[in-house]
Amino acid sequence: MIRRIFRSTFTVVLATLFLSVILFAGTLYGYFENRMYGMLEQSAVYIESALDAQGLSYLSSLPAGGERVTLIDAGGKVLFDNYADPAAMEDHSGREEVVQALDQGSGRSARESATLRQKTLYYARLLDDGTVLRVSAAQQSVSALVLGMIRPLLLIAAMALGLGAVLAMKLSERIVEPINAIDPEHPEKGDIYPELTPLLKKLRDQNKTIGMQMDELRQKQREFEAITRHMGEGFLIADPGRKILSYNQSALDLLGVGHLTQDRSLLALNRCENFRKAIDLAIAGERSSEVICAGGRHIRIIVDPVLEGDVLHGLVILAMDVSGQVEWERLRREFAANVSHELKTPLTSISGIAEIMKNGMVQNEDVIHFAGHIHREAERMISLIRDTIRLSQLDEGAVERERQEVDLYQVVDSAVRQLTETARKNGVTFEITGGPAPVMGVPPIVEEVVYNLMESAVKYNVPDGKVEVAISDKGHAFELAVSDTGIGIPKEDIDRIFERFYRVDKSHSSTVAGTGLGLSIVKHGAALHGAEVRIDSKPGQGTRVTVLWPKGGR
Repeated sequence: MIRRIFRSTFTVVLATLFLSVILFAGTLYGYFENRMYGMLEQSAVYIESALDAQGLSYLSSLPAGGERVTLIDAGGKVLFDNYADPAAMEDHSGREEVVQALDQGSGRSARESATLRQKTLYYARLLDDGTVLRVSAAQQSVSALVLGMIRPLLLIAAMALGLGAVLAMKLSERIVEPINAIDPEHPEKGDIYPELTPLLKKLRDQNKTIGMQMDELRQKQREFEAITRHMGEGFLIADPGRKILSYNQSALDLLGVGHLTQDRSLLALNRCENFRKAIDLAIAGERSSEVICAGGRHIRIIVDPVLEGDVLHGLVILAMDVSGQVEWERLRREFAANVSHELKTPLTSISGIAEIMKNGMVQNEDVIHFAGHIHREAERMISLIRDTIRLSQLDEGAVERERQEVDLYQVVDSAVRQLTETARKNGVTFEITGGPAPVMGVPPIVEEVVYNLMESAVKYNVPDGKVEVAISDKGHAFELAVSDTGIGIPKEDIDRIFERFYRVDKSHSSTVAGTGLGLSIVKHGAALHGAEVRIDSKPGQGTRVTVLWPKGGR
C-alpha cells in the first residue's frame, strides 16, 4: 500500500512540477517578449528624436549589426535599411506592423523575416512626415534569455523533485501507519480515520459472520474426525493428482503403512497392481472395487470418484478387512468339496455292492455281510448329512435358543455310556472327576459338544490309552477338560483342527470312522453358548481340550 500511495503522490508532484516549469517558461517567454517590444519602442523613439535633430543623415551612421532599422514611406517603399539594399527590397505596404502604424500610429508583429531568414520581432512608428520608422530584432534573443533562466529553473525543479519524493514517502508512511495499526479482530479499536468508520464497521460485522462460520466448520471438522477416527474401516480422500488430503489411522493400519511419505501419494500406500487399477479406474470416472493383500490380510478397496459434471474433483477410498470373508469363502468351497467327497465314498461302496448282488455274484452266506456293509455306509451318510445340517444351523443361527439348565456332569456320564463299546474296542478307559455343574444352555447342543469331544479323544487315542474328563468350578464358569493319551497334534495343525473335514494324521484317520465334522460342531456349539475353547497338545503325548462354560449362559 505504501508503494501505491508513494507512486500516486510522487506522480502528482512530478506532474505539478512539470506543468509549473512549462507555465513558468511560457510566462517568462511572454515577459521577455514584451520587454523586447518595449526596448524596440524606446529605440524607435530615440531614432525619431535623432532624425528630427540630424535628419536622414543620422540613419547612414547606424551600424550594420544590432537592431535592424528600416524607413518606409506611406506607399510602402523602403527608403532605408541598415541590413539590406533598399532598392532590392519589396514593397512593405502590406506588412502587419506597417499597416497598424499607418492606421494607429504604432504597430508590432512577429514573423519570419524574408531577409534575415529567422523569426523576428517588429515595432513600427508613424513619423510626422508620414513615413514609418520600423525597428526589429531577432526572436532568438528572447529564447536565449528564456533558456538562460530555464537551466537554473530545472536545477531547482530537480531539487524540488527529490524533496518531493522524500516527502511523498514520509507522507505515504504516515497515511498508512494508522491503517496498518488496525487490529482485524477488533477493527473499531485504535486511532483510525473517521472516513474508514463505515468500512471498519462492515469489517467487524464480517468478522462476526466469519467467526460463526469458522466455529461451525471446526465443529463439523471435529465431528468428521471423530467419526473417521473410530471407524474400523479405512477412509482416505485424495485429489485428482493422487495426493492424499485426509485419512484416518485405520486406513494406514489396514494397508500396513506406518506413516505417509512426504509426497503423500496414494500409490506409495500399496504397490499391488489391483490397487493401482482401482485408482486409475476411479480417476477415469468409474467406481471401482478390488481386493488386495496387505500385512497378511485381504483388504477390499472401494474407490469412488467425486465428479461435478465431467470434472473430477477428487477420490474417496474406503478400505475394509475382508480376510474373514475370504477365509469363509475358502472354507465354504472346501466344505462343499469335502461333503461331495465324503458322500461319494459310501455311495460308491453301496453302488458297487448293490451291482455285485444284482448280478448274482454273492453267495447266500455272504449276503448278510454285504448287507451289513451297506447298512454301515448308509449310517455313515446319515451321520454326515445330520452333522452337515447341524453345522449349517449353527452357522446360520437357526438353532432353537430356548435355554434351560443342563448339568455337565450328567452329560459327560451319558456320553461315557454311549462310547463304552467304542472305547472297549479301542482298549481305551475313562476317568471322570468332578461333580454337578449346572449351566444354562440348549441341551441337544451341549450334549453334542461333550459327546464329540469325548468321541475324538477315544478315536484318536492309542491302544490301551486313557481319557480323563475333569469338571471343576472356576467361579464365573465351569471348566470341562477332556484329556487323552493319543497321538497328539503338531503345533502347525492346532489352529486348523476345528476346520471341517480337517485331518491331522491322514493315514490314521482313514481307519477311524466318523464324519470329520465333530470338532467343528464343538467349536460352533461352544460359541453359541459363549463358551471358550482352549487346546494344548504335544505329538505322541496326547491332547487336552478345555471348555469354559459360563454359569449364566449367554
